[in-house]
Amino acid sequence: MTKKFDRYTITSALPYANGPLHIGHLAGVYVPADIYARYLRMKGKDVIFIGGSDEHGVPITIKARQEGVDPQKIVDRYHEQIKKSFEEFGISFDVYSRTSAPIHHKTAAEFFKKLYKDGKFIEKTNMQYFDEETQHFLADRYITGICPHCGYDKAYGDQCENCGTSLSPLDLKNPKSALSGNVPVLKETKHWYLPLDQYEDWLKEWILEGHKNDWKVNVYGQVKSWIDQGLQPRAVTRDLDWGVHVPAEGAEGKVLYVWFDAPIGYISATKEWSEKTGKDWVPYWKDEKSKLVHFIGKDNIVFHCIIFPIMLHAEGSYIVPENVPANEFLNLENDKISTSRNWAVWLHEYLEEFPGKQDVLRYVLTANAPETKDNDFTWKDFQARNNNELLAIFGNFVNRTLVLTQKYFDSKVPAQGVLDEETQKVVAAIAAYPNKISSSIDRYRFREALGELMNLARLGNKYLTDQEPWKLIKTDEEKVKTILNISLQIAANLAILSEPFLPFSAKKLRGMLNMPEHKWSDAGTSTLLESGHQLNKAELLFERIEDKTIEAQIQKLMDTKKENEEEAVTAKPSKEEITFDEFMKVDIRTGTILEAEVVPKTKKLLKLKIDTGIDERTVVSGIAEYYKPEDIIGKKVSILVNLAPRKLRGIESQGMILMAEDADGRLCFVSPTEDVSDGSEVK
Repeated sequence: MTKKFDRYTITSALPYANGPLHIGHLAGVYVPADIYARYLRMKGKDVIFIGGSDEHGVPITIKARQEGVDPQKIVDRYHEQIKKSFEEFGISFDVYSRTSAPIHHKTAAEFFKKLYKDGKFIEKTNMQYFDEETQHFLADRYITGICPHCGYDKAYGDQCENCGTSLSPLDLKNPKSALSGNVPVLKETKHWYLPLDQYEDWLKEWILEGHKNDWKVNVYGQVKSWIDQGLQPRAVTRDLDWGVHVPAEGAEGKVLYVWFDAPIGYISATKEWSEKTGKDWVPYWKDEKSKLVHFIGKDNIVFHCIIFPIMLHAEGSYIVPENVPANEFLNLENDKISTSRNWAVWLHEYLEEFPGKQDVLRYVLTANAPETKDNDFTWKDFQARNNNELLAIFGNFVNRTLVLTQKYFDSKVPAQGVLDEETQKVVAAIAAYPNKISSSIDRYRFREALGELMNLARLGNKYLTDQEPWKLIKTDEEKVKTILNISLQIAANLAILSEPFLPFSAKKLRGMLNMPEHKWSDAGTSTLLESGHQLNKAELLFERIEDKTIEAQIQKLMDTKKENEEEAVTAKPSKEEITFDEFMKVDIRTGTILEAEVVPKTKKLLKLKIDTGIDERTVVSGIAEYYKPEDIIGKKVSILVNLAPRKLRGIESQGMILMAEDADGRLCFVSPTEDVSDGSEVK
């Protein structure tokens, strides 16, 4: 049975306030969340749509240290930029808050104290790296060293970005402090942990049994994988001086871990909204008749489907999410969006360079949304969807209808008259579209919903073209009145149904039709505009985007790629000197890849079977982002054969293939250029 809800609490992942927004953020989180919120409001639902900036955590302190400023200056700068971009783009938050706000610090501290008082945490004392020069305990990202799995010399204390393996700081070889460059020392420290493992049974009942059929497959699958592997206690505090200070005895110099503090930002933002509006925040978070929905990207699934729900459940008075419709990632021109490489389409720049075209980007990102798999944004596709769909179908239909009405009937809605069989079919089709679009939105299939909206525009275009009123006007004016009346009714329906997707265009269309805002339930009829109703002057709803505009954007990206390559031209300094005898211990042979497959539940790892000429052995290599398994079978490689075996994701890796890293970070095989026998020594 479908649950009935009195209100909706919609959250969108808090963007990190250390950089601007890009199209990946919009496609993954904010556009679908905004569509959903606008749609529910049009249906007369009680909705709060929550946004805010995530302003704590190590990356912000690192950026502040690099710039020689206080972290508050960093977050102030980006919070204002992000907030302004959202407003100009039309993301209709009811509140946009920030986690550095006093109300958030108070709310997060109170949340911790409630769990602390109820005995929900466990305390652990462990050894953590400490920088004696700066007198700081070092968070994971403040420690760099050599990855024990692949040998990458710039691995972080929490992850190797080369092979994708999760690490702990103690795993690193030759660890160094990112603050001073010195070798850190181990020092004892105490932290509080949330015992996730104690909630496995509850999670299994709530998610694996309760939401198996209504959560997206990618979300459910990732959550099930985590639960099946077994959960472990997770630290909720860390040694840092930027964040929400831990309200517990013996917690001096400690703050709440950002993963614990950030989602509480949804609650503190609702409290801020409550103070400004005078409305009670409590029902939106504590009434079982409220529907809580989290819009996030796939990298946040674990936090919003496992950790935050456990926090809410452990506290005892909060509801847990009904759905978490996470999206996959959006790539750019067949390459991963990368903020560090400036490989992105930044929202604030788009708004400056494409004034008045917010809806074009909203349309393209929805039509190509990464709902079930990673998708790709290209400027050519952006241009094609604008010119061939928005302009040629939607805009063309509206413009022709209004211009013909202006020409033949002085911009007054003509009488509907008698409907022939074909027109009756069109009227019946109009009636079906609100429910079609609703059904898709209710199931978080926004791309499908947008497709149905465009089908309504196609229906209008086809009807007008088939009926040819410009030919009939001389012989059958009454029928022309009917044709244009029905066409105007379709345009009026488009003005209502397009509002969640294309709010700026919907408003402009309402202006041309001289019609007020309507509820969702008003759509589907062919009597929205009365006979004799005065229309306003027709304007172009969408404009053609020319080749030169798109070429300029592509060139901008190419310039960025060139800059990245030029910056990478300077070779890294050589590693410390070794003796000839040490070098002679290295045994590199030529080999052939016999088999290749992706390591389950990883993005970067391939399991290879290699003929080394000595034997056939298994090697795990972090190259899955660059090579498909089927493309490298039979490939000649160079392999370090006397590297001590190591287990990687439960697989014993017996060696390492040699790869070169090019200017844009891509890994390339170091292979013999001539045909040599497997097992040949590389000297």
